Amino acid sequence: MMDEIESYLLDNIHEFAGFARKRLSDPELAADAVQDSLLKALKAADQLHDEESVKAWFYRILRRTIIDLYRRRDARGRMLAELEQELNSPPDSEEERVVCACMERLLPTMAPQYADLIRRLDLNEETPEAVAASLGITKNNLNVRIHRAAAKAAARRKLPDLRQAWLFGLPMRDAQRRVSFCGAV
Repeated sequence: MMDEIESYLLDNIHEFAGFARKRLSDPELAADAVQDSLLKALKAADQLHDEESVKAWFYRILRRTIIDLYRRRDARGRMLAELEQELNSPPDSEEERVVCACMERLLPTMAPQYADLIRRLDLNEETPEAVAASLGITKNNLNVRIHRAAAKAAARRKLPDLRQAWLFGLPMRDAQRRVSFCGAV
């Protein structure tokens, strides 16, 4: 019986793949769905009743697999939307306090010109335009200096990955720079 089921499923794999492609509109995801369904079917072949059609039985398995894929995709989408909302919201006062305290401890270990930039931009919240103008440099030059300061701080503290900024719940444009200086991740 197992050989007959396996043979039938493999003979009709293109039909199953077409069914999945219509419902998923992604050929690779459809192929994965068919493959997962084939594995499930072969594992559950002993549950097939003699009077039941192999085709109908397999389509039920394939439909459930497709539904599960949609559920996972929806859950992942909701999770990403929540994370994006959290990352784009301003930090609360406790997060600000922790980041500021950490940065204050780090500033004395930095070159004075970099420490001054961090103090002015992150702790005193001056605009980049105002800081660049007061230093007599372009905003692009200021960005280069900020990047160098972050790179030196990260190298000195051997930080693994600056993209861990989400731990602070800070907007990404600020969080990467702040985490790189702080090393609090």
